[in-house]
Amino acid sequence: MEHIVTVQDAVTAFADWMEPTSAELDAIEQEMPAILADVDLLDAQIITLDRTPTELDARRLRRALARVLAERAALANRTATVSLPGGAA
Repeated sequence: MEHIVTVQDAVTAFADWMEPTSAELDAIEQEMPAILADVDLLDAQIITLDRTPTELDARRLRRALARVLAERAALANRTATVSLPGGAA
């Protein structure tokens, strides 16, 4: 009888030491408004896939795109003002 041996990485893929770091969680939290804006834009685009877009759909798409652009600009401004450790003085 042959024994099936699992790969160690697959077994320990969810080990405690492989959790996201605080810095990674903070980065995700900082990007969350942009991520949610992208989701809203995708929702608006999905709604218009199977029908002819109405004026309301067009407004929803424009509003969602404007929000995505605003959130990306805000994210770029927030990350530009954050000083990275180990930089030149």
